[in-house]
Amino acid sequence: MLDNIRLAFSSLWANKMRAFLTMLGIIIGIGSVIAIVTVGDSLSGSITDSLQGFGINNITVSLQQKSSSDETRGGAVRLFGMSQPSEEDLISEEMIEEFSQAFQDKIHAISLEASLGSGTVGTGEDTASVLATGVNSQYAEANQVDLSAGRFIQDTDGERQIAVLSDLACEALFGRSDSSLLGSEFRLTVNGQLFTFYIVGIYTYDDSGYYSLTGEDPVTQLYIPLATAQKLGNLSSGYQDLTVVASTHVDTTAFMEETEDFFSSFYTRNESWTVTASSMESMLEEMTQMLDTVKLAIAAIAAISLLVGGIGVMNIMLVSITERTREIGTRKALGARQSAILLQFITEAVVICLVGGALGVAFGVGLGSLGASLLGYAAKPSLVAILLAVGFSMAIGVFFGYYPARKAARLDPIEALRYE
Repeated sequence: MLDNIRLAFSSLWANKMRAFLTMLGIIIGIGSVIAIVTVGDSLSGSITDSLQGFGINNITVSLQQKSSSDETRGGAVRLFGMSQPSEEDLISEEMIEEFSQAFQDKIHAISLEASLGSGTVGTGEDTASVLATGVNSQYAEANQVDLSAGRFIQDTDGERQIAVLSDLACEALFGRSDSSLLGSEFRLTVNGQLFTFYIVGIYTYDDSGYYSLTGEDPVTQLYIPLATAQKLGNLSSGYQDLTVVASTHVDTTAFMEETEDFFSSFYTRNESWTVTASSMESMLEEMTQMLDTVKLAIAAIAAISLLVGGIGVMNIMLVSITERTREIGTRKALGARQSAILLQFITEAVVICLVGGALGVAFGVGLGSLGASLLGYAAKPSLVAILLAVGFSMAIGVFFGYYPARKAARLDPIEALRYE
């Protein structure tokens, strides 16, 4: 076997350009597949990390308008003219309390919010744009609010006019964002009204947050107590949506269905509205399946070049056998068996494909890493794809090398020696 491998490499080295052109189809095919898989895995990993940053265990419960023939499960809900729900249609505090008691062993947190609207905060001439939102104490955990100073809103704060500002807004108003600002006064202008608030906490602004329509200064969130937002904005005590954070040991998909069944049971007699639930985990699964399908389809198209490469290997092996007919005749005349000749040429075909496969792997990993970096994702070359590519290149060598090798092994030694 070692002698056959040495002979194969000697043959490749003697015809370097021809061997490289033969391998080119294998190199391009394997390189393309690995590059596509690398970019696809990098994209999937980036999307997964992003969605997990929003809370993979989060379940969003939302009011959904019914159609005349509403089927909340097993089909999309068609909306015939959007309208606003009345106070009786909203998810009430009583529903949430019953839900908390019924599933207390599966619930880690329930995040509630009420939007007061967009406005500005200011101290004299300095101002910053904000979105004023009333929240409960569990909002911070559900939405990964990272406090840098002070505390977050508590349920016991009632209707106090206190707020948690972003470090970006603090820098704009006070020129700093440290704990010395706790207790500082500022003005909130929203919906044409002016209110005075006091800072109890500062959070670190996330670049993925809200931006102004002009794309210039980001519009950050201003968190105030839920009861304060409802009072100042004359908002109802019900909610159009809420976020449930499932406990870590809970099957989020199953719990999402239980959550939807629980809340929708309150809307069986409501002709206009019902409740639906969705989770980041289900969104992630759907996104991953879609990306895998696209990746597989593109990789299959790219793999066609492997077939072309295999045909090229068969072609060059037939040419090589023709060129070495006298050599084959000499070996057979000296007593070489058909199996030895067969093994020699199959080994040569496999070596061609393996070398082409190795070059294709290097080309694919490099191209895939470059593509991922250009798209702004961390490159994640797939070890499974690399191993499959190498194994596939060996299989190509055996499959497309067998016919030429069998032809060489069956040559008549006398006719082979007479060949010119």
